[in-house]
Amino acid sequence: MNILLTGAFGHIGSYTLEALLQRGHHVRCFDVQQPRTEAVARRFTQRQDSHLEVFWGDVRDAEAVARAVAGQDVILHLAAIIPPQSNAEPELARQVNVEGTRNLLTAAKAQPRPPKFVLASTFDLFGPTRHLPPPRRVTDPLVPTDPYTEHKLAAETMVKASGLTWAIFRFSDVPYIALREAHPIMYEIRPDTRFEVIHPRDLSLALANALECDAVWGKVLLLGGGPTCQTTYGEYLGKMLTAMGIGPLPVEAFTTAEYCTDWLDTEESQRLLQYQRASCDDIVNEVAALLGWRRFIMPLARPFARRSILKLSPYWKKQRQEPATK
Repeated sequence: MNILLTGAFGHIGSYTLEALLQRGHHVRCFDVQQPRTEAVARRFTQRQDSHLEVFWGDVRDAEAVARAVAGQDVILHLAAIIPPQSNAEPELARQVNVEGTRNLLTAAKAQPRPPKFVLASTFDLFGPTRHLPPPRRVTDPLVPTDPYTEHKLAAETMVKASGLTWAIFRFSDVPYIALREAHPIMYEIRPDTRFEVIHPRDLSLALANALECDAVWGKVLLLGGGPTCQTTYGEYLGKMLTAMGIGPLPVEAFTTAEYCTDWLDTEESQRLLQYQRASCDDIVNEVAALLGWRRFIMPLARPFARRSILKLSPYWKKQRQEPATK
């Protein structure tokens, strides 16, 4: 099968590319050429896999998109600008997330034999739902709350109205299996919020299986890790930080505002795609194992690491300053 994979060298894209190549598909990788994506591309091109084709371009470029779409059987559209960048640069994000999708759909419909279209979307579309009993279902109302969710709702609407054979998958949180620097956005989810993760390898399995499953076409499906990946944000983050030798952070460091995340009803997607393998603990342990020799010095580094991470929290700073201002 000839597959155009947008965002092929990104976080989810690289796992998906590996899964598709293992199935023997011919994958045309469409991504923006920059040092980070070039580094990921080299990991694949060094294998000299004849099923891999690298096509550098931008989804905002209609001509480049038309060339990339030509001759493909399926478009698997993962390319997107997500938070926090989509909040900081909403117009750029709209051009990529909405107009980029429009370019792909236009190019697909212009083909003599239009390809099928798979859109990656998000469970954030359900809006804040902590007041509702879980899980979230495909039939639940959609409540976009920021530029990214507005863009994804617009993209879903275009895909459904395109006349193409389509499938839409709304992903739960997909953690990086990597050691990453802390970012202030980590404090923007209140700890008691229901939270579901999925290992990117399981997600890529679902996407690869979907291309061989006739029952997915014309459906919106929810993809998440399932019951063993359903927890609260505070518990998940606490486990991750504890496994890395840092320990859980005080609840006062986090926002009290509602956040768009919840547990998902993945019964139908799991029945069709058989993809849920890794538990939340598996994910935590896999990331923690990347510490290697550094785990032996974490007891000494722990106070400094905690202090550095807490400095990123605007809520913790405010709480620390309040006694002095009274």
